[in-house]
Amino acid sequence: MSIQIHVPDHILYKDDYILVVNKPNSLMVEPDRNNHPNLLHQVQKYIRASIPADREVYAQHIHRLDRPVSGIVLFAIQRSVLKNLSEQFAERKVKKYYQALTNHAPQQHTGTLHHWHRKEKKKALIAEQEFPYAEEAKLMYSVKPLGADRFLWDIELYTGKYHQIRGQLAYIGCPIVGDALYSSEVPYKPDAIALHASKLIFNHPITSQELIMEAPTPFAR
Repeated sequence: MSIQIHVPDHILYKDDYILVVNKPNSLMVEPDRNNHPNLLHQVQKYIRASIPADREVYAQHIHRLDRPVSGIVLFAIQRSVLKNLSEQFAERKVKKYYQALTNHAPQQHTGTLHHWHRKEKKKALIAEQEFPYAEEAKLMYSVKPLGADRFLWDIELYTGKYHQIRGQLAYIGCPIVGDALYSSEVPYKPDAIALHASKLIFNHPITSQELIMEAPTPFAR
């Protein structure tokens, strides 16, 4: 499923330097070889419509979300702030929070998942012990029941690896609802999984003020 959005309806924050968007499920963040609709192109089109014709359109996402995942995406809309924002992510100064739904609960309802991770083709390979070319993957979580077979996870992501949350939760027997790639047999929405980037905390690249961005959860509590 390919979707077009009305960008202003999804903006969480905007100033002269940055733009924060609440991405819906099913929309890619960046272009692919098949030229599917993507958030980057739609943000660029939105900016073009709001600035003088002789000004350069600039927008660059600082991080990515998987296509089936919803939630917060941060863009630099001035070249001058790209380095600062990229370094905040690289130096792990940015705090990243997610919410997820599973139909199984972990043995402990609060805790830390600490594994070893490697991207293997188009999937995350997860193990408890170090193995060749693997890197550490860590997240902290708390879980509460929403029903007999629905559990809401609040997650703080310490490392940002490929499919990390999806792989780690599946590894402990709690695949995310709708995530057939990681063995979920529970349907969610078309081309979507029940994983949402709910909060992002970082420093403004010009003022250094701490900014707390929140995208309302799509999951019933």
